[in-house]
Amino acid sequence: MLMKALFTLLVLCGLAVSAAAQATIQVRDDAGQLLVLAAPAKRVVSLAPHVTELLFAAGGGKQVVGVVSHSDYPPEAQKLPQVGDNRQVDVERLLALKPDLLVVWRHGNAQRQLEPLRRLGIPLFYSEPTTLAAIPDTLIRLGSLLGTSAQAQLAAGQFSQQLDSLRRQYQQARPVRVFYQVWDKPLYTLNGQHIVSDALRVCGGVNVFANLPVTAPTVTQEAVIAANPEVMIAGDMGGRGGLDGWQRFPQLSAVRHQLLFTLDADTLHRPGPRMLEGTRQLCARLAQAREVLKK
Repeated sequence: MLMKALFTLLVLCGLAVSAAAQATIQVRDDAGQLLVLAAPAKRVVSLAPHVTELLFAAGGGKQVVGVVSHSDYPPEAQKLPQVGDNRQVDVERLLALKPDLLVVWRHGNAQRQLEPLRRLGIPLFYSEPTTLAAIPDTLIRLGSLLGTSAQAQLAAGQFSQQLDSLRRQYQQARPVRVFYQVWDKPLYTLNGQHIVSDALRVCGGVNVFANLPVTAPTVTQEAVIAANPEVMIAGDMGGRGGLDGWQRFPQLSAVRHQLLFTLDADTLHRPGPRMLEGTRQLCARLAQAREVLKK
């Protein structure tokens, strides 16, 4: 009788341990690391503007207690305490917020600052979507960490549906060769691994520097002239990165046809839900270019 009682107790303990294990939240981040939380995060600090947008879209706005500078969307984020920028974090201010989760930009935040925070036991989730299709997946994972899965899945579903519609609209479009300018001095562009290149692909655009090994490489004017893009696009970053300087090179196809466009960098460079709007604007400019080029 005693053995039976002990066996029953062991079984019940095993079930309790199993249930507790199942109650934990397990999510793998964009660095491939498994993050385990005992319960949904209640005090989250965002260390990149795109992360702030993702957290709010995933339904976690009330749990966000701190952000970095330039976290200006949604408007509610502008009222939150700032802990520096995505390169230099004020660690004391961050710790004063008592975060139970940090969501960071894998390549934007300084590792020398993040590692001490990790050693303090603060869970870190690295976020760096490199394709548009990765954005809804990120929303779902953040929803799991925040305990807001229902809202996150709804937002993810809407994003995926609209993205699929955009892909279908331009899947037969004539390819257009594009130079995407991030900055003018020095001259920065993006390679094929960056999410902006994925947006270009959705629109039927071909990044002329897609094969470069560095994600955000510097290039020379001579290299751009040799590539001879049909369209030149710049992300507007507070008045910098404009394309006016290229007017000196009429041998460029883009200049000859006056197919130089400036778009809102925030909706194209930040891998969050607003990238759909940025991609729509990008697609519209390339559609405009096709009309000019076929004449």
